[in-house]
Amino acid sequence: MIPPIAEFYASESARLRAQFESSGDGGAVLRERTALVDTLVTRLYGELFPPELEDFCLVALGGYGRGELFPYSDIDLMFLSARGRTENPLREAIAALSRTLWDLHLRVGHSTRTLSECSQLHRQNLEFNIALLDGRYLAGDRQLFERLHAEAVPHFVARDRDDLVRNLADLIEQRHAKYGGTVYHLEPNIKEVPGGLRDFHVARWLTLIAEIESQGRAVVAEKAWPASVRAAREQAFDFLAALRCFLHYRSERDDNQLSYEAQDEAARRGIGNHGQAVRAADWMCTYFRHARGVALLTECLVEDIAPAHSSLYSLFKDWRSRLSNADFSVVRGRIFPRSPATSAEPRLLLALFEMIARHGLELSREGERWVEEAAARARIAPLAGVWPALRHVLTLPHAVESLRTMRRLNVLNVLLPELRVIDCLVIRDYFHRYTVDEHTLMTLQHLQELRAASKGGSPDGASEIWARKLGEVLSELERPDLLFFSLLLHDVGKGLPEPDHVVGSLAEAELAFKRLKLNEEERQAVRFLIASHLEMSATLQRRDIFDPETIKAFAEKAGTTERLKMLTLFTYADVKAVSPGALTPWKAEMMWRLYAAASNYLLRSLDDERVRAGEARTDKVSRVLKLLGATTRHEELNDFLEGFPRRYLESRSAEDIALHYAMTQQLDAQPVQVDLRPRGRTLELTVLTADRPFLFAMITGTLAAWGMNILKADAFANRAGTVLDTFRFEDLHRTLELNPSEVERFKTSVVEVLTGKRSLQTLLKGRMNDRDLPRPKVRIPTQVRFDNESSSHSTLLELLTQDCPGLLHDVSTALAELGCNIEVALIDTEGQKVIDVFYLTYQAAKLDAAKQGQVREGILGRLERRSAAAAEGSS
Repeated sequence: MIPPIAEFYASESARLRAQFESSGDGGAVLRERTALVDTLVTRLYGELFPPELEDFCLVALGGYGRGELFPYSDIDLMFLSARGRTENPLREAIAALSRTLWDLHLRVGHSTRTLSECSQLHRQNLEFNIALLDGRYLAGDRQLFERLHAEAVPHFVARDRDDLVRNLADLIEQRHAKYGGTVYHLEPNIKEVPGGLRDFHVARWLTLIAEIESQGRAVVAEKAWPASVRAAREQAFDFLAALRCFLHYRSERDDNQLSYEAQDEAARRGIGNHGQAVRAADWMCTYFRHARGVALLTECLVEDIAPAHSSLYSLFKDWRSRLSNADFSVVRGRIFPRSPATSAEPRLLLALFEMIARHGLELSREGERWVEEAAARARIAPLAGVWPALRHVLTLPHAVESLRTMRRLNVLNVLLPELRVIDCLVIRDYFHRYTVDEHTLMTLQHLQELRAASKGGSPDGASEIWARKLGEVLSELERPDLLFFSLLLHDVGKGLPEPDHVVGSLAEAELAFKRLKLNEEERQAVRFLIASHLEMSATLQRRDIFDPETIKAFAEKAGTTERLKMLTLFTYADVKAVSPGALTPWKAEMMWRLYAAASNYLLRSLDDERVRAGEARTDKVSRVLKLLGATTRHEELNDFLEGFPRRYLESRSAEDIALHYAMTQQLDAQPVQVDLRPRGRTLELTVLTADRPFLFAMITGTLAAWGMNILKADAFANRAGTVLDTFRFEDLHRTLELNPSEVERFKTSVVEVLTGKRSLQTLLKGRMNDRDLPRPKVRIPTQVRFDNESSSHSTLLELLTQDCPGLLHDVSTALAELGCNIEVALIDTEGQKVIDVFYLTYQAAKLDAAKQGQVREGILGRLERRSAAAAEGSS
């Protein structure tokens, strides 16, 4: 019996392989191999089981049941009985049938079940219930199978539908999490990754469950899918089927891993491409396009079907419907446009993605079609106001979800054409797991996770203790949008012929700057991050980070604490996005240590690093001279810069320095020069004047009198005794915003206080009272520390305390009253915590121990009196 069957199976299998090698038609292999195994199984059933046998039949399950039997797939069989016990002769026949198939080198899995068992939900083995959805009659009592198909399966689906769907949703989530939640793997497992064949199966199962529930019977799942997606998904399945057949025949086993070598061969043979040879990179783009469509279909079906019977989830969806506005409706968490795409203004396209980024909403299918049409029109009429809208989106809680939606609908490439060269780009190395564009978006995703970590959350991938620390660093950035924008562009050079991808990325960034109209300060920050984004990793790998010279060199390359913070976060995100295990705990700890040491160096070396005579000949100085025009000589600008800390040159844009120099030229006419301008959501006040006692205290007092909350401040002086003080502050009551005429009065009051024309004490009498502000929930203990070692000229005073109105005025007044001169001041506010660093001298020397004690007592005394007054007022 075995030789004829064995010969038949071997010859037919060889024929199917030769047919595939010739045609590349995977669908034909699945159909004909299923038919071949059907022939074997039914022939064996007829030989081994009595023909008159009733209430017993053979059922195909799994891929075999679906009629999708790949060359080396398992054969899943179920022997179904109406009775509770299978008699010995039947057990022997079952064993003989399975043994014969195993002798043919077929991997067979079989089970024996009763009809009653098939109508129950097996909570410990829900996969069995799912497999029954694919059940197909093979042999035996057909009426028994019809009872299974028409009664038992619909019965447990109707009764336990929620458990089945929830199980499928959980399995999808677990499987996707295992593969990083992305289709863009460099060497994907085409069955298991998101967008793989398993997702296709899940989409079918969800559809079957929904149709059985609504119609009481099973249907062909694909026919129930919307016509708009059916054709594309059928093409995707044909492609994946051909690819899996190719992998099976290539390895002669159930192999689903698409290695680099397999990609080369598949592209050369035109697998899934009608036999037409293409470049491996182009062939992989086709794979990703199909996988992306399959993943999207599955996500939509889970979204539509899974929550339908969840009252809590439905309430949440309904609550989010209140986010509807004049342009878009939000129904069950999905966005629907109110106007046709043909009449949509460019601003609506940007506003739509802002909604997604702000609220984490999803697009309806109608919304997706609307976006695709609007984006196609945008190629002809370029969108206006892209940069302000894009930078806003980048700072919102769900920015990555919005960017992924933009990418899927080809909007991101319209907004940033530079990204087209890395779309689905495969760069083969031993480290990266994802395509270049997916790696890029993952860097932003990891920063988004840090935000949650800084707020006490513990999202996937960001639960480590150092992630919480880095999340706090992220929350301190003045312009996080520039960090995110730099990450978007940092690897575009990998898609260009330029050998050094950093050089290529910088060149593409310049094109983006020009088109989006970034200002020079923004351009400089992005250039620095792209040009230096490998610097921290190189230092960690090739230098001793415990060597002071290593710290010094790295810190000086960063230049400022703001750039150091951005570079550290950039490195964290870039390394973590290489692969799930790329950022080891040890590497993360070393990264944090390097950041902390470099930050400490920058804060403690300001007084030593000053611009000296004749040294101010840098590219930035050249740009300043160009901005000032031919009337300004280099020597004149050099006189202005001499004596300023080098940090001033490094942290200020050429435009800022040119403005400050121009202000010095007006000092003869007006001895106090004032500039006020918006900086994002804050305001920046620059005061340039000759040094004098109580100067810093008078400026901070004026700001306090106007109810301004100082967030950051810099105080520098040059060799000529000109002081440049800069304050970043919040207008708590929006006084200047709501009353534009008050802007000039505010600036005038600063000038009048500093020139003695107006009494600061009189001005302070009308200031905001402490009791008007909400009391902090957590008290921050005050710490006052002195350091005489870090600077060769000054004593460092570090003050950490609770923020409150007028705090900086009280501290600076206490210092002035004790005769201390502020050489450099670095003021920073993080939420309710103030971190102030002052470089102090007393009579042109460092503070001795006695003077330090007086300063400590003076500051603490003022803070205690303020605290007591606030407590008395609140009572």
